[in-house]
Amino acid sequence: MEQLLGDLLKIVLPAGMILYAMFLVVKAFLTKDFERRLIEMKVKNTEIILPIRLQAYERMSLFLERISLSHLIVRVNDPSYNVVQFQQVLLTEIRNEFQHNLSQQVYMSDQTWVLIKKSMEDIVSTINMAASVLPPDVRGIELARKVFEIQSDRNEEPTAPALKYLKDEIRRVF
Repeated sequence: MEQLLGDLLKIVLPAGMILYAMFLVVKAFLTKDFERRLIEMKVKNTEIILPIRLQAYERMSLFLERISLSHLIVRVNDPSYNVVQFQQVLLTEIRNEFQHNLSQQVYMSDQTWVLIKKSMEDIVSTINMAASVLPPDVRGIELARKVFEIQSDRNEEPTAPALKYLKDEIRRVF
């Protein structure tokens, strides 16, 4: 019986060691394969997401340019508007531009999005402030003058900080 047990140990012990060694080799192989696939997946995701993110930054840069007071007022100005009509047209244009680009926030940092929203809110505030000091039946061109007057008291366009941060973030990311 002792000899049978000794013979059994001579067979089982080396077989167990070989089995354990094979386990370690297979585990290492599977781990390397998993890491390689993970890297491939990240590269593929980057290839897909990178152009979309870049497009989002481009669209938000265009949004900021389109709602800047100097561009917006020139683009939507109509001599037949009075102050109230012109104010409504300006605010509607800003709101529509913003709604059109709302989904772009997914592709940029929270700080960038906060600055973009703040720029938009500053522009809306400037338009509303200018309209509040003018009689409603005055021609719309007076609203434009008042907006530019308020704007000239500031050092920079309300969109400038957001646009600068947006460009800096693009340079950092890409």
